[in-house]
Amino acid sequence: MSESATQEARTADTVGDDVYSLPIESLNVARSSLFQADAMWPYFERLRAEDPVHWTPASDFEPHWAVTRYNDIMEVDTNHEVFSSEGGISLGPSEEMIAKLVASGAQMTGGPFGGPSGGPTMFIAMDPPRHDEQRKTVSPAVAPHNLTVMEPLIRERAGAILDSLPIGEPFDWVDKVSMELTAMTLATLFGMPQEDRRKLTRWSDTVMSRPGDGIVETWEEKRAEMSAYAGYFLNLWAERKVNPIDGDMVSMLAHGEATKDMNQFEYLGNIILLTIGGNDTTRNTISGSIYALNQFPNQYDKLRANPDLVASMVSETIRWQTPLAHMKRTATQDYVLGGKTIKKGDTVVMWYVSGNRDDTVIERPNDFIIDRPRPRQHLSFGFGIHRCVGNRLAELQLKIIWEEILKRFPEIQVLEAPQRVPSTFVKGYKSMQVVIPRRL
Repeated sequence: MSESATQEARTADTVGDDVYSLPIESLNVARSSLFQADAMWPYFERLRAEDPVHWTPASDFEPHWAVTRYNDIMEVDTNHEVFSSEGGISLGPSEEMIAKLVASGAQMTGGPFGGPSGGPTMFIAMDPPRHDEQRKTVSPAVAPHNLTVMEPLIRERAGAILDSLPIGEPFDWVDKVSMELTAMTLATLFGMPQEDRRKLTRWSDTVMSRPGDGIVETWEEKRAEMSAYAGYFLNLWAERKVNPIDGDMVSMLAHGEATKDMNQFEYLGNIILLTIGGNDTTRNTISGSIYALNQFPNQYDKLRANPDLVASMVSETIRWQTPLAHMKRTATQDYVLGGKTIKKGDTVVMWYVSGNRDDTVIERPNDFIIDRPRPRQHLSFGFGIHRCVGNRLAELQLKIIWEEILKRFPEIQVLEAPQRVPSTFVKGYKSMQVVIPRRL
């Protein structure tokens, strides 16, 4: 294991915990401070070794089973009949946290368009048959034929973004590159004007943040942002009902047999899903690729020497970064997993970020190795009926941006530790200062 990987896997000093001296039953990895400090790794390492199906009592989040090993996660993810997505896909607040939020004046209805719980329904948080019908409606937008059509446009935009970057001057890679390319692509998929693209970035960040996390300061601000988000897409929905655009996901939802009569909350729920799925995940993996190659400079050397490794490097980044840290399920019946009896109604959390570092399945999992024999062996896209619908589009954008980077820049240097988002769901970057010393 490399020195940087060892430090990453072992250090929790930034949040003050000596993980290996704590009683195993007290471990709780569902803490946003751990993810913001990138200090969750020793928790996952110990849980995988000692208690891979771990009961976690209520804290800020609801009580849940934390599933941390690769094969156990696969068992949950591929059994949608026992482990249901109805009721949400990410950890919700505990009853105590809800009471605190109510006391602070937070509105507890409307989910992302109002307060911290409830609200619009999205197809990823549905079971068959509704899930299958709604997913099928939008999947043509990211099918192979449409990606072939989009590829030249993505490449042109990637080139223009990279050509606009300063040389020899520090800048924020997250803002200037990762957010820009993903917002451009997502705006195209929604049939939005490109001048509105960064609204998608803002709204995606607002959905995933609590007031005070650096996006909005109060619940009133969050409601105002979400009202603008809802209004924009309800107007777009009304327009596409009359004037559909070929290949546009809003048009597909407006005219699909399974979705054309959905109510506005179901429609907005799917817009949220497609926004976050198309924005947060890809942009954080683009940023993660720069960070990983700087953490493992021998791999950067290997990539420069052999650009044909871009495709496998992309898959390795998606594993190493794991842009969505977890997914939640609810047990529909009693079930034994890893020797533990999960009761009907229990919340089960699949920690993809931990499964992707399981050394019983993946060799040297903390290391970033761009020429692994099986680079697509990872959990980041999920498995079963909920496997990420846009996984090929994510891979395509990453592949293109790196093909274009290698044509232009011999090196991109990360200047300091990146600032990470305080989230147990989106494993991402707020900012990352870099410098490009020169062009080729």
